[in-house]
Amino acid sequence: MGEIKQVIVVRTDLDMGKGKIAAQVGHASVLGAEHVRKSHPEWFEEWWSGQEKIVVKVSGIKELQEIKRHAIDLDLPWSEVSDAGHTQIAPGTTTCISIGPAPENLIDKVTGDLKLL
Repeated sequence: MGEIKQVIVVRTDLDMGKGKIAAQVGHASVLGAEHVRKSHPEWFEEWWSGQEKIVVKVSGIKELQEIKRHAIDLDLPWSEVSDAGHTQIAPGTTTCISIGPAPENLIDKVTGDLKLL
């Protein structure tokens, strides 16, 4: 099966502060991990000991949606974070998505060309 990792894809067009980005990435990681714990427990168990996470960036919602569609096409687990709107972002704004935890070779087909945040 290979290595298991999780990738968080963050929008850079929202001008979120560092703390806001950290919180959104945390939400995405937890949502994604819980989803995979239920849907692919074998992936979750392998991932849990090291919890490898990579955070990458996209320029906006259109690119984020393209990444999400590609993940869906490959049947990869994903989760989306929509902000509650209490601080910097309008309510319901999609800030980031998580892909995985899932096999690295599959995730890399979706996110391998994205730049690190």
